[in-house]
Amino acid sequence: MSFEKLQPATPQQASVYLPYVAGSKRNFLPYAISLYQKGVVEGQRNIEGSDSIPFVATWNIARLPSDLTRCRLQFDGNAELSYEVMMASFEFIGFLIEIMENYKRSRKTDFSQTFYRKLLRIED
Repeated sequence: MSFEKLQPATPQQASVYLPYVAGSKRNFLPYAISLYQKGVVEGQRNIEGSDSIPFVATWNIARLPSDLTRCRLQFDGNAELSYEVMMASFEFIGFLIEIMENYKRSRKTDFSQTFYRKLLRIED
């Protein structure tokens, strides 16, 4: 999935999430909602000093920002390397915004360190 080909969500769809998104991140919101509605993203987890590991993330699509989204990540096409996390859809859309910000900077599709800490249940 190329982010350049994403069509932005409508202003009405974006307005529901505006209270949950701060300042400059709002520019990405219509595109993050559009990506969210696709229910899947493929990327590469960058590993320092090693090759990147491909992943596929899939999730259910919730109707409201407070509804729960269950996200499942599978690494390297290996079912034994699958992880799941549940969170409010507004929080997950925030992580999709971070993916888009990261892609804009580095041309790499990857979740943030914060997302992985949540996925792996690592406390700060």
